[in-house]
Amino acid sequence: MKLSRTTWLLVAAGAFTIMSASLGTIRSQQLDEQSELVNQLTPIQADLEQELTRTESLSLRQAELEKQLSQATSQFEKVKAVFSEPVGSIAVNSILFDIAKVYGLEVTEVTSPGPANDILEGVTCSVLPLTAEVQGDIPNLVNLITELNNSLETGVIESITITIPGTTSGDDISASIRMVVYFYQGD
Repeated sequence: MKLSRTTWLLVAAGAFTIMSASLGTIRSQQLDEQSELVNQLTPIQADLEQELTRTESLSLRQAELEKQLSQATSQFEKVKAVFSEPVGSIAVNSILFDIAKVYGLEVTEVTSPGPANDILEGVTCSVLPLTAEVQGDIPNLVNLITELNNSLETGVIESITITIPGTTSGDDISASIRMVVYFYQGD
């Protein structure tokens, strides 16, 4: 059985039509699946964007909380240093702040490396070096220094540095007062 040329053309056309229909159906299914996947992906992308925004917000909050923790830790260390100072040191600080208040001065900082032992005139003493930063006007600063000298009978003011800023800076006049206070330790 010999097939004629027309039959071959019809068979080829039929095969082409079947293949085209099959490819069309497959492409249509692909487009439907692609559309369904896009529809599924859209809410996932929106959720992902929300999570990214939330993560950024949480990162900023974490940085803010870490900064607050650092500040709180710093403040804690300062308070801890104050409470670990000997009673004499607290008394000296109290005298300093009380006198400054009387003269309308602001004590901006008080630092001390802590007490040490020393022998003074053959007597063992605790020595408390102290540096105070004070702001205010010159007559009141002078009054503070004089009153400190009178109030701290076992204290010695070692040095005073007065800083007078320029008239345009608007800063207050300040004094850095270095002093040493001796406490008797007993036998």
